Amino acid sequence: MILRSIVLQHFRNYAQQKFEFDPQVTVVVGVNTAGKTNLTEAIQLLASGRSFRGKSEKELVQFDHDIARVQGLVDDDTGKTKLEAIVLTPDANSGRWGKRFLVNGVAKSRNNFVGHLPLVAFRPEELDIVIAGPSLRRQFLDDVLEIVDREYYFASVAYEKALRQRNALLDLVQETGRKNTEQFAYWDNLVIENGKIIHEKRKEFIAFLNMTSKDVAQFEVVYDHSIISKERLAQYEAAEIAAGNTLVGPHRDDFYFLMKQKNEKRDIKLFGSRGQQRLVVLQLKLLQIQFVTEMLGIKPLLVLDDIFSELDSKHIELVLDKTKGQQVILTTTHKEFIPDKKAISVIELNKENATI
Repeated sequence: MILRSIVLQHFRNYAQQKFEFDPQVTVVVGVNTAGKTNLTEAIQLLASGRSFRGKSEKELVQFDHDIARVQGLVDDDTGKTKLEAIVLTPDANSGRWGKRFLVNGVAKSRNNFVGHLPLVAFRPEELDIVIAGPSLRRQFLDDVLEIVDREYYFASVAYEKALRQRNALLDLVQETGRKNTEQFAYWDNLVIENGKIIHEKRKEFIAFLNMTSKDVAQFEVVYDHSIISKERLAQYEAAEIAAGNTLVGPHRDDFYFLMKQKNEKRDIKLFGSRGQQRLVVLQLKLLQIQFVTEMLGIKPLLVLDDIFSELDSKHIELVLDKTKGQQVILTTTHKEFIPDKKAISVIELNKENATI
């Protein structure tokens, strides 16, 4: 699977721009604000149907325009597949912000769009996955599992919808002092049913992380999962009404890393050095690539967004060595960071060509 090219129209700082990628390694070079991360965000949009920044669609559309388009051409087992993601302003979409997806010109739901471009991304903020809050770690689990497991993807979509509805009912109970038992029963069943699927899939992936050999950093992952069941929802009923939020379930999950020090296991967040923490994240991303490859039977596209400034040359070479045989797109601010320039293609960005 190879991403051959991508065309951006009125997407963030790009008015009209086409990029073509090498089947092996492409390096995108440009100063900060030239649009490197915006380009990787567009690739993510083609892969997952959403932005990794998780912000409003209105930030994706260039000022004074109603539509932003991202078009990608992918070589896969079926030949060439054209993917297109369109972001629409309220003026272009009956008063609401929205997104549309097409595969070879045929409209698709996001459910049927995701999966045509398997992707593993490595961004600077992910180097904080060990020490950051649990939302970043939950996002990591979702990013891995949604592209390889359709059941997980559908369960996640259904769970998020049911959770929003259930939280709205909790808000209503706060306002009125009355609880509609029948309505709660319906949404309770949905969050429990889909929450169990999410938990089991996450548990299986974390077991893979623990059982697979590691050559960069040795660690154990502990899954701190928030079980959801009728009994636990009943147990937390009063607290949930007071908070106006569902207090148990996979949206409260977390995991942490243990390393062996002096014959005992210690939390890397608390006892690991900054260098050790970064090696753990590097190993985690390499395991993610291996997991996706084993699950799909193909190597995913690897996007490395400006990590040269965060990793030393030894570990950059390690990443490139471990990912030989798959397509890699990486961004950097300086040409001198690029290893072995003869073996890669280079795209140079500047503010002027990004805003044609």
